[in-house]
Amino acid sequence: MKKYCFGIDVGGTTVKCGLFDVSGELLDKWEIPTRTEDNGVHILPDVAETIMAKIAEKGLEREEIAGVGVGVPGPVNEAGEVPCAVNLHWGYVDIAGDLGRLTGFPVRAGNDANVAALGELWKGGGAGHHSMIMVTLGTGVGGGIIINDRIVAGAHGAAGEIGHAHVEDAITEPCNCGNCGCLEQVASATGIVRLARELLASTNAPSALRDTEVTAKAVWDAVKEGDALAIQVAERFGTYLGKALAVFAAVSDPEIIVIGGGVSKAGEILLDYVTGPYRKYAFSMCRQTEFALATLGNDAGICGAAKMVL
Repeated sequence: MKKYCFGIDVGGTTVKCGLFDVSGELLDKWEIPTRTEDNGVHILPDVAETIMAKIAEKGLEREEIAGVGVGVPGPVNEAGEVPCAVNLHWGYVDIAGDLGRLTGFPVRAGNDANVAALGELWKGGGAGHHSMIMVTLGTGVGGGIIINDRIVAGAHGAAGEIGHAHVEDAITEPCNCGNCGCLEQVASATGIVRLARELLASTNAPSALRDTEVTAKAVWDAVKEGDALAIQVAERFGTYLGKALAVFAAVSDPEIIVIGGGVSKAGEILLDYVTGPYRKYAFSMCRQTEFALATLGNDAGICGAAKMVL
């Protein structure tokens, strides 16, 4: 009888690992270093080793393990193959096949943002729903789309790359993806700083932002204090993100949109600036889509990875 599974979230610095029972309870979590040297050849063997060590530590039987779910920072196709994952120094890797051979267990793999979205749908901000868009606002902008409890991966594993939707013709500097004018350039933590600096340079209006290091947190703190210039930054940010989410919603028709990542720590006030533009531009049938903040934090990836197996 299958009683347990593992959820693995491979990051550029650490691999987060979780042991779950088949009801979804997180029984244990831990981390190991991500060894990216030698083109990342050590990563999957290290994951296999830590799984086997945990099985031995807990006195589990191999027959009790339902499988292993893995999220990685790169496009992953339905077969569990990655064409490349730059942060891991990987070229093509057959995650499902290779890790399956190393462990002897069934393996499901997905893009880390998609997997985190599945985790939030299962146990976090999207709990109780079946179709969701998740957007993560951090140094970059990530995303995931879940339809009827299944990750939408796309033909190349690139579905849900919300941060690389083109939203601004006037930006001429390239995004990390090589294109210009991506949502990531105006809605990430660094994008909010860009908007703030542009506005500060265009006006002599007083603002608390002139007396501090301009960060996304500083902007939202100033918004909460009623700083007029910071509020203009929040309005621009909200318009970019709200309009982009309206487009994605017209394609995927989610029940709920969940916003996570470091920027979401600003709290409910962030949603106030996004939902207005969203409802203004959204297709009528999608206009009343719910919004919520993510709740799982760093556990979203391991939860979603486990859910892929369960």
